[in-house]
Amino acid sequence: MQIEPRILENDIVRLEPLTGAHREQLRPLAAEAELWALTSIRGDGEHFDAWFDLMMTGQAHGDQVSHLVRRQGDGAALGHSAYLGITPAHKRLEVGWTWYCAAARGSTVNPACKRLLLGNAFDNGAERVELKTHHKNLRSQNAMLKMGATKEGALRHHLLCWTGEWRDSVYFSMLRDEWPAARAGLDARIAGAD
Repeated sequence: MQIEPRILENDIVRLEPLTGAHREQLRPLAAEAELWALTSIRGDGEHFDAWFDLMMTGQAHGDQVSHLVRRQGDGAALGHSAYLGITPAHKRLEVGWTWYCAAARGSTVNPACKRLLLGNAFDNGAERVELKTHHKNLRSQNAMLKMGATKEGALRHHLLCWTGEWRDSVYFSMLRDEWPAARAGLDARIAGAD
């Protein structure tokens, strides 16, 4: 498995590997405090630069590829999503740190992004793609199930969040042989939104 930073795009979104030039495009989108309510670290307001630097550090170490999510057509920045925990020896990675501005949530943006990220991962040798979320983040859990991921369980008190609350991390995964059915489902959802 070899995952390299590169532009991924379809008719709905363009995912650009994160660079320093994206900092000020993401800053106003990250200002919405609701985005960070169920995350382990904050990225709004005064916390944005530390969050952005963390994303860039992961990318520099080669175990993460972050993306600015941009809408095709007008080129508006919509949010962020990343490959994390890239583990070539075990043909495994995670898709995470996904968040979108309010205008993009509940639209075809997330299915379009997941179509690109999952497709690229499996096309480049992944056997397993992991996803995880806060036990209280029912929106994300429902989205993962809707796209065809399998719920595996939860790691209790897995992360201590910036709020001081313990997070149980709910794990989902998709395997290579499950991808064709999930891909068809995502394609149908995206086509049905036209």
